[in-house]
Amino acid sequence: MSTFRDANPADLAYVEAALGREAAGRFAVVVRRTTGEPVVIENEPHLRDGTPMPTLLWLLDPQIHDAVSKIESAGGVHRFEPLVDDSQLRATHDAYEARRKSATVQHGGPQPSGGVGGTRTGIKCLHAHVANFLAGFDDPVGELVAAELSLPALVVEVVR
Repeated sequence: MSTFRDANPADLAYVEAALGREAAGRFAVVVRRTTGEPVVIENEPHLRDGTPMPTLLWLLDPQIHDAVSKIESAGGVHRFEPLVDDSQLRATHDAYEARRKSATVQHGGPQPSGGVGGTRTGIKCLHAHVANFLAGFDDPVGELVAAELSLPALVVEVVR
């Protein structure tokens, strides 16, 4: 993937307003609403200070984030785990980790690890899976959540 160009000034301002703080690392918008607002950002694997950033793809859109949060807080992680084939989920984690490793430019010191949401097995964070799926990658968990929320109708333009 390696899209680590610096975000343009408008995207930087939008993301920092959404975060409520200055961005701690470089990122690029990789998914937008058809109206142009950022939906998913891709983070460089290390923050500016060298801290590992395990979350390569971050779900930024507030409406989608809130909808996923409602599912997650209602036990969504446990609800979706038995619906996904273990080998498919393992392949999703492995592909995510491989993409992050290929995008890593700082090879000394601590490295981010794990797959989607920083885990190696199972499901840790529905937001991370939805971001991965919306960015155009095979993610059976993200696909199930997106279908439940009818996200393909709301979003998106993949710009990676």
